[in-house]
Amino acid sequence: MAVLLIVAIAATANMPLLYEQVAIREIEAVARKWIGHAQFARQQALLMGEPVRIAPYAQGDWDQGWLIKQGCSDKEKSECDQRVLMSQGKIDPIFLRNGSKQFRDPHTGELGVRFNATGAAKTTQGGFVANRLILGHSRKPGLERHLILGSGGRWRICDPAKDSRRCH
Repeated sequence: MAVLLIVAIAATANMPLLYEQVAIREIEAVARKWIGHAQFARQQALLMGEPVRIAPYAQGDWDQGWLIKQGCSDKEKSECDQRVLMSQGKIDPIFLRNGSKQFRDPHTGELGVRFNATGAAKTTQGGFVANRLILGHSRKPGLERHLILGSGGRWRICDPAKDSRRCH
């Protein structure tokens, strides 16, 4: 009986640590999934020789998920049918901080990342895209991860609690 009581006390004392570990794994999984999907989109653009976009599933709301769409070249815009190559549904309990502002094309106001036929992340006017997504967790308010796209097209995950210098 005493052993059972000790085990119960130890389990309740460690539950917050377990919840924190679960939250860390959830946010890391979504971060890696996003980067994997972005790399897939870039590879498809290179393979097909056409632009490919990652855009929010719902207009302006990354939290509802995202779509990877085959883009349209400028020549065939009038008869373009954007084919969905891959999609990601809701990412609860993970959310994107300031989701409506991240990866917005300054010229068109369109949300998303567009990879051109050479695999570069560029705006519709040809400027390089270097930006970040900031993931948060609804059950662990202080937890966040930054997904940073460098000008060379390389993605990295940054934990501002551990390496704040690298995140900015």
